[in-house]
Amino acid sequence: MKLWLGSGLVAQDDAHLSPFDRGFTLGDGLFETLRVREGAVLRLDAHLARLAAGAGVLGLPLPTLDLSAALAATAVANDLTEGVLRLTLSRGTGPRGVLPPAEPNPTLVITAAPLPAPAPPARLVIAQGTRRNDLSPLAQVKSLNYLDNILARQEAARRGADDGVLLNTREGVAETSIANLFAVIGGDLVTPPLAEGVLPGIMRAAVLTEGAGERPLAVEDLSRAEEIFLTSALGIRSVAALEGREVVDRAIAERLRARIPGA
Repeated sequence: MKLWLGSGLVAQDDAHLSPFDRGFTLGDGLFETLRVREGAVLRLDAHLARLAAGAGVLGLPLPTLDLSAALAATAVANDLTEGVLRLTLSRGTGPRGVLPPAEPNPTLVITAAPLPAPAPPARLVIAQGTRRNDLSPLAQVKSLNYLDNILARQEAARRGADDGVLLNTREGVAETSIANLFAVIGGDLVTPPLAEGVLPGIMRAAVLTEGAGERPLAVEDLSRAEEIFLTSALGIRSVAALEGREVVDRAIAERLRARIPGA
């Protein structure tokens, strides 16, 4: 496999990162997961816009090179026509301490991977051990620090589930450890608004253009939902159960998968 490191492509075995890179030592950086379909990156402009917005929040300078061209070159170098690219951008190396260097030299890495096999409908639980901080500006950023998400996913695994639903500081529904969440309640397709501590997902935005609405959701709302599904850059995944309650309707998710490219 070849990957993009810095300003060009290198073989995987020749790729090396500094142990003083702040992405490694502090989780100081951003990433994007991008779906490749028929050789093209889907919704590329939206991904790059979210990356730029996150960089603005962190005060992280973007590379001066053409990111679109770097992504395309990585896909071509790995003969990737159907698969996944991951773009990782850290602040680069720095001295000890939390304060970033005055003139950072960011580290850019782009890797390629095959498209995962379609996952079966998910079984969810409500995460009890951690919360999504809706008061933090980082809720809007796809940062390298995923520890709350990891804790929620570990908890879900211990409880025999595929994923955990993260609540926010006010006990409202935010998202799962790896996806945005939609529910059909009383016939209405809804998802929590960004103010609930929700990451502005790229597939989430695509579903909103198909007529979904936004409103705060409580656990009680999900407990009576006719249908629940999850969205990420890699597609739409139906939910089979929440806290042991079977969720049998999947009609809207199936309709959206037929309408939205890469869903």
